[in-house]
Amino acid sequence: MKTINIISITVLSIGIVALLNSCSSIPKKTKGVENFDVNQYLGTWYEIARFDFRFEKDLDNVSAQYSLNEKGNVNVLNSGYNFIKKEWTKAEGIAKFRGDKNTAELKVSFFGPFYSGYNVISLDGNYQYALIAGKNLDYIWILSRTKEIPNDIKTKYLKLATEIGYDTSKLIWVNHDRTDNPFMNKN
Repeated sequence: MKTINIISITVLSIGIVALLNSCSSIPKKTKGVENFDVNQYLGTWYEIARFDFRFEKDLDNVSAQYSLNEKGNVNVLNSGYNFIKKEWTKAEGIAKFRGDKNTAELKVSFFGPFYSGYNVISLDGNYQYALIAGKNLDYIWILSRTKEIPNDIKTKYLKLATEIGYDTSKLIWVNHDRTDNPFMNKN
């Protein structure tokens, strides 16, 4: 009986580890940007486009602010304006590198021990525009340091996303018409 309990605990532990690790993956046909400098990536980014999902449903004016914590992980503050409820909302989380800190493949958590993929798969040399892939083809974001993105960058990112397998016709283009975000770092 004791052996069965040990085997059960071992199998359960392996299953939990596999589940947690599977939540921090990257879509096939892509990889994170190499020679990534997290310090250049820190600061404020505006969400230009995304696939809709329940955590960002009905949000416009979405931004993300990234900073390093004392452990070298990335603090994440996402905020946006819910245009249905007429209120600002925020979510705070933590992102950790899944491996080499020079490769932009991270895992992010807003809910305790559960992580999901956050992979910078394209980034201009000046760290002004980024294409982010989630753990699978259900999650994608186009980010910019400003509330707009040049057409050539937009075209490049849409082409790359399509080549990976994303259905870019499902992208939601985020409206940035408000300037009163109470969560925005005013530096």
